Amino acid sequence: MSRKRHPPTAQPSAISSRVPVIIYSIAAALALAGLADAVYLTVMDLTGQSAVCGGSAGCSQVLASKYSHIGRVPVAALGVLGYFAVFSCATFAAFGWMRARWYLTLAVGLMFLGTLWLLVVQAFFLHQFCRFCLASAAVTFLLAGIVVATAPSRSSR
Repeated sequence: MSRKRHPPTAQPSAISSRVPVIIYSIAAALALAGLADAVYLTVMDLTGQSAVCGGSAGCSQVLASKYSHIGRVPVAALGVLGYFAVFSCATFAAFGWMRARWYLTLAVGLMFLGTLWLLVVQAFFLHQFCRFCLASAAVTFLLAGIVVATAPSRSSR
């Protein structure tokens, strides 16, 4: 009696299996850019130096405002922690650790809310903008876009 052979099941193409790795690698690279920005601002604050703002008076005023610290901790130091967490989670997600995707979503969500608050502070309380802060906000918005774009659809749950 011969057994009937079934055709092999369709394997996902190599390209579609690489897409998550590419997307999470982009997220990790963006997190490194944000990390560099946050580390620079933290070091400038902790050493008492002024950040090079390119002639923007608003930048110096924002970085010296009462909103630039929570207690004695510079807000930029919180950015260092956030960007490091996002970099770590994105790296683990790129290697297929499923729980890292949830942590990445949580970290980016918290950073997004913090960024919105800091933009409100700059726009409505200080009436000045910091280029470094805006660059960090752009990175956070891009990371939020990646998280939203990679969220599983409700039909696939």
